Amino acid sequence: MDRFDFSPLFRSTIGFDRLARLADAANAPSYPPYNIEKTGEDAYRLTMAVAGFSPEEVDLTVHENALLASGRAKKEDGNVRYLYRGIARRAFEQRFSLADHIKVAGASLVNGMLHVDLVREVPEAMKPRKIAIAAAQPEAIEKKAA
Repeated sequence: MDRFDFSPLFRSTIGFDRLARLADAANAPSYPPYNIEKTGEDAYRLTMAVAGFSPEEVDLTVHENALLASGRAKKEDGNVRYLYRGIARRAFEQRFSLADHIKVAGASLVNGMLHVDLVREVPEAMKPRKIAIAAAQPEAIEKKAA
């Protein structure tokens, strides 16, 4: 049993569809293989093994806090006869959920490895800021003759 059925948990809930999708994604097969690494304080790198794919055959799309990486291999010459075919070059689609304020800084395809650099760019208005506290001056008490 490699899949769990979470439907009984969601039959009396409304609006938790995202949670169900995340649970399903945890059990989904992961082709092509990938790594996620932290490269700095607010920097990350996603590396996917896409051997045999050219940059024109791989597509990266960011939409509503989701990064979609997909690949479609072009048709090969029909005259090629393989004795052994270990590099499948099958189509893939991999979806990654991005946290708030994560932006794609760039992507490159080098030696069969697709590198996607990501950075967290928190807007200035949302960053914590220090509030200066002014010291109150004691008020002078006037003395009046009685």
